[in-house]
Amino acid sequence: MHKYMRAIGFSEFKDRTRLKDLLTDVIMNSDERAYTINQDEVLLGEFCKNFASRIGIAVCGEFDEEDRFIYEYYYPYLRGNEITTTEDVSVERHAAKESYAGVCDDINVGISLIFYLQNMIPYVKAKTNDQLPIRGTSVTLTALSLEGMVMLPIMKDEEQIKRGKRENANRHNLMAAARKGDEDAIETLTLEDMDMYTSISRKILREDVFSLVDTYFMPYGVECDQYSVLGEILEMEMVTNSVTGEQIYLLKICANELTFDVAINIIDLLGEPQVGRRFKGVIWLQGYINYPQ
Repeated sequence: MHKYMRAIGFSEFKDRTRLKDLLTDVIMNSDERAYTINQDEVLLGEFCKNFASRIGIAVCGEFDEEDRFIYEYYYPYLRGNEITTTEDVSVERHAAKESYAGVCDDINVGISLIFYLQNMIPYVKAKTNDQLPIRGTSVTLTALSLEGMVMLPIMKDEEQIKRGKRENANRHNLMAAARKGDEDAIETLTLEDMDMYTSISRKILREDVFSLVDTYFMPYGVECDQYSVLGEILEMEMVTNSVTGEQIYLLKICANELTFDVAINIIDLLGEPQVGRRFKGVIWLQGYINYPQ
């Protein structure tokens, strides 16, 4: 059982017989189907079915010589509805199966974002037809979470908000220059990080860390597509799984100026989410590459 099935409302599906019936239903009554032939001349298939607004299960596999579908793996997903980043993306195949990871260097986060690729069929099709790289792509990031809590925001006046925006804009310019090899920008960023470390080390002796750190986005554990995040809740929606009746929160989060949607089961979220409050939790990052028409 994929452990993130719980995040989309299948917390009680622990029996393999029930899981097999569920996956069969996804294949037979799918909302989306996609096919392509890979470089080994194997016909691949992906079947997706939604069980609430924007959340569902994808079943992937291949067809044999008699056109029978052979299931290889499945995963739960959350579809986003906004573009998260327009930075260049590279894609790599996982070693164990025909699934893929995307890598994106987003300037807002300052690290390489690694995510589980949701729409692998268009990528395989483009690779087989020697159409890579494709220019003008964008990425819609989403995430599933198994544990999270709601935290109160840091109170700021209007001047603090404006100053924060100016500092972020300045840091973006420095990051862009540093990526091009500007040594002065690299030195400035290094000194700023040292000053910030010194300031936080001094304040943390008498203040709570979450009153000093407004937001963060950092790797978590040994799996490369899992992250620990703290971000402001911009929008929220509650949906119900059509099979189990479990309620799921869909939260639009802004963490380190990166905006994406998170799905979490209501039983796994501590606190009551509201716009303006903060979400803190561990997420499994997914991504959907938007190819130009």
